[in-house]
Amino acid sequence: MAVERHWLDVPYANKDEAKKGGARWDGTAKRWYAPRPGIPELQRWAAVPDVPDLLPGEDRTLGNGLFVDLVPSTCWFTNVRSCVDKKDWERLRRMITRRAGQRCEACGSAEDRDAKRWLEAHERWAFDDTTRVQTLKRLICLCTDCHTVTHFGYAQVRGIEAQAFAHLIKVTRMTESQAREHVRAAFALWQHRSTTAWELDLGILTDAGITLAPPPEAKDRASVAEATLRSEDGKPAVPQQSGSDSVIRRMLRRR
Repeated sequence: MAVERHWLDVPYANKDEAKKGGARWDGTAKRWYAPRPGIPELQRWAAVPDVPDLLPGEDRTLGNGLFVDLVPSTCWFTNVRSCVDKKDWERLRRMITRRAGQRCEACGSAEDRDAKRWLEAHERWAFDDTTRVQTLKRLICLCTDCHTVTHFGYAQVRGIEAQAFAHLIKVTRMTESQAREHVRAAFALWQHRSTTAWELDLGILTDAGITLAPPPEAKDRASVAEATLRSEDGKPAVPQQSGSDSVIRRMLRRR
């Protein structure tokens, strides 16, 4: 007899708690569910309607393929996941992977646990130098390898630049010299954009009924970045006022 499935929206951080409360995992749907209705411990994760496949105002043609897409240092660690309520992030993540057919939209790869390759959400932004506003225009499904390429500077800081560079060449079929010029140009654009404290426009999310969690203020984002990177290096995660300059120097040393 088939088990009833009453779908849940369980944030990753709550998965153990949900499992303890009676939730079960559907590996095919990649989603938690309650085996029967009315389990009190699971009520707070009761599913709400799915996010529409096309977000209001989303441009699904923006930024096709694989390319280095560096986030200005003034915007580090303020990605969509950090700006969205945890429960709504689960709904959004599910929509992004579902509409991509559970495949990376850059290289076509599927998730592979053994290879530690996951499907992840990446943002495509439009930057307006006049208004100093970065507008979220598209969400795209990328595998871990392609996502690492897009954040090439972060790959450098983590010491996996060679792997990212090799994947860029493999997917795009650029020559080595073309790939190096591509990375150089991406860093030049990054340096230019990193001089601006951008304001975020997440209208395509709010217009779809997504609940936002307040992101760090623009003036505080460099300190958030520095604290995160220091933590990953095994150093005390103490934000520094000069975080932006410090992190930028670290990235440039690795070029």
